[in-house]
Amino acid sequence: MDSSELRTNLEKYHSESYGWALSCCAHNQTEAEGVLQAVYLKMLEGRACFDGRAAFKTWLFAVIRRTAADERRQHWLRGFRLLKYVEPAANVASPDEAIYQAELRTLFRRALAALPKRQREVLQLVFYHDLSLAEAAAVLGIALGSARTHYERGKQRLRQWLKEEQVSDESTGRADQRVISTTEAGR
Repeated sequence: MDSSELRTNLEKYHSESYGWALSCCAHNQTEAEGVLQAVYLKMLEGRACFDGRAAFKTWLFAVIRRTAADERRQHWLRGFRLLKYVEPAANVASPDEAIYQAELRTLFRRALAALPKRQREVLQLVFYHDLSLAEAAAVLGIALGSARTHYERGKQRLRQWLKEEQVSDESTGRADQRVISTTEAGR
């Protein structure tokens, strides 16, 4: 891949790359920016080369994940604490609806954060970054069957948590579908 193609692809996926870097960095904006900069530098220096065996986005997300893990180990060894993620405001029709959706997203993020790491990662890649399970498995370096298992178990735990917390759509009383679709809309 030549430098102009690389630049075009990086520009195309920059927003999603930053979002994935945030997820990989426990929503620490400063660390995510540093990871993304390190990833871009690796590519420019030729230490990370796209070989075409996967989609560019899948390969890019895998490089971001590995780089973030390296950075996290370095920060952990130094004793740094991570900052909490600040979610951008969603576009909604009314202030009441905005508050309701913000509360739902907060509840969903709390439930998502309570999941085991692998389940959380698979769900984030599929829900928030529009990757298929096969692409998520490639990013995480696990088998497709494992990704499916983590995906299903994660969704099952989220449904159970929503049921226990009695989170529901005020208009229909359904506990999980509205919350999940609302949080997906806030991507």
